[in-house]
Amino acid sequence: MKKSFSIIFLVFSILSFAQTAEIFPTYTFPKIKSSITMPVKIPLSEISSMVNSSVKDLIYEDNSYDDNNNDQFKVKVWKTKDIRIVGGTNNNLLIAVPLKIWAEKGIGTLGVYTYQNTTFETVMFFNTQLTANNNWTISTKTTANGFQWVTKPVLDYGRIKIPITSLVENSLKEQQTKFCSTIDEQMTTQLNFQQLAITAWNLFSEPFEISQDYKTWLKITPLSVNLTPLKFYGNEIQTNIGLDVYSETFTGLKPENSPNVGAIANFNFVPRLQNHFNLNTTANIPYDEATKIAEQTFLNKKYDFREGKSSITITGIKVYESDERLMIEAETTGTVNGTSFISGIPIYNEVKHKIVLSDTKFKLKTSNIFQKTLTFLFQKKITKMIEDEYGIPTSDLELSSKSSIEEAFNKEYYKGLKISGKVFKLKPTQILLTPNGITAVILTEATLQLKVQGM
Repeated sequence: MKKSFSIIFLVFSILSFAQTAEIFPTYTFPKIKSSITMPVKIPLSEISSMVNSSVKDLIYEDNSYDDNNNDQFKVKVWKTKDIRIVGGTNNNLLIAVPLKIWAEKGIGTLGVYTYQNTTFETVMFFNTQLTANNNWTISTKTTANGFQWVTKPVLDYGRIKIPITSLVENSLKEQQTKFCSTIDEQMTTQLNFQQLAITAWNLFSEPFEISQDYKTWLKITPLSVNLTPLKFYGNEIQTNIGLDVYSETFTGLKPENSPNVGAIANFNFVPRLQNHFNLNTTANIPYDEATKIAEQTFLNKKYDFREGKSSITITGIKVYESDERLMIEAETTGTVNGTSFISGIPIYNEVKHKIVLSDTKFKLKTSNIFQKTLTFLFQKKITKMIEDEYGIPTSDLELSSKSSIEEAFNKEYYKGLKISGKVFKLKPTQILLTPNGITAVILTEATLQLKVQGM
């Protein structure tokens, strides 16, 4: 009994799968060359945060009176506030480091000194040039750009006031040179555009569903990467990463994932990027829906021919596929009692925004031999009537496709990486007939961007 039940369950499962496969037949459409842009905006506040985290509050200290040829001088340098970074006008960054300095100086002779300390503030300036290399590295060159004293260093011995600006500047200049190397090292390490491109590339490793109703899948395969020159603004660095891709449309079962990548070949420098994304999507019209449209158009309507001497009324009509042609079967009463078979190749009429018949063929089935002499006149009438009046409107299909694609295109698939897209043109380009319905292949033109929220 258990064995019989298992066999019945297996047969039922196979039948269920077969029915699902019939409802959603599998098609693989040609690849379409497209492009995707990824505007990248790197807030300079993030670079500032990166540099600040790498620079301790106590930047430098000299705790010896005896070093530097017994200079009898000690100094400590702190960062008092966050390092500020703004964009320059020549692909450069301007960096300001606010500092507080404590200094102590000994005055005396023959080993007898009197020590006096003071605290003052200054701002240290740097200029950093950034260059993006097509092997994904960032070259930086940071140079010192002088000081600005907030309060000048002066030792107060009562009646004697001794400026020590030159002593302090010597120490600061030395530290400023070392600090240039620190800035270059941090920026070269942290400004990783390749990782952004890898993240974008791997985002498309898994096909995503653009229509649940029609089981339509979009698979994007990146080919190469382009990059526009870096642009510097007051509060951010901007560039655009462009992906040249193939887009493929699948219906039915979800296609296999593409393997993820860990590195990407060298990119190409381009002055500007095209943002023009093309894909195919599909919309299915079941034959019972096509039949309803025919019924609304023709059922129980009377049509005259032979200058009003003859007339017919359509009493029944249905639409289906036969020998790779769309068949309209019409039952008529009146001058011609019988069944007419009008078949044609379905095409998209751009003017009417409808799927209509072309290359029509006619066949009449009637038991009245006399009526067959009217076949030619009747054929011209009913064939022209079908060609002129019957059509499956595609406006709703186009709007439905537009809605489902834009829904799929406007999501945050990964935290910090959001897809943003807009469809601006849809056009059915191919009409296919399946055992269950009419499939319209819709060429879609869109813009597609990847927005990076932070680094």
